[in-house]
Amino acid sequence: MSAGLKNFINQYVQLDAAEMDDIVGRFKTRTVKKNDFLLTEGAVCKDLFFVDDGCLRLYYVDKDIEVSVWFAFKDSSAIDIYSFISEKPSGYFLQAIEDSEILYLPKTELTKLYQTHPKMQEMIRRFWEDAILTLIDRFTALQRDSAEQRYLDLLTKPPYIQKIPQKYLASFIGVTPTSLSRIRKNIR
Repeated sequence: MSAGLKNFINQYVQLDAAEMDDIVGRFKTRTVKKNDFLLTEGAVCKDLFFVDDGCLRLYYVDKDIEVSVWFAFKDSSAIDIYSFISEKPSGYFLQAIEDSEILYLPKTELTKLYQTHPKMQEMIRRFWEDAILTLIDRFTALQRDSAEQRYLDLLTKPPYIQKIPQKYLASFIGVTPTSLSRIRKNIR
């Protein structure tokens, strides 16, 4: 199974080989085509997703405008945390922005893993903590930094610039595509 998933889990907790194999073996595989949805607004997020290859985008729609809030690249996770934890309908869409190979763990399986592998509780707690810190950083940047600074920050993260279409990048940093074009022209 995926070496990337094993490395991802190892970021948060150390497991022996048998535990790791059992946990990774519980993930299911899914191939998604570009523009396919893994989650739609109004549905409950019941799975923890891991991108084995490809790229996903989490976004919401406000007044017919798509607002990108999260991108998941190869060897990273994707989830609507609020819906997953609360089991309430999601306000987001999770969509493949390129053909992707996804591993996913249903919440019911995760709950079983908590019983059979108590270290999974620590792993998920650390994962949630990491996600919360990332969200706080993102929220702070949107409030504090100029759009130009937010774009400059993305330039230090090659996957964003290489994989994400400009219209999605624009909404991610809180500007229109036209404004992003102006920012890019001024930086050159």
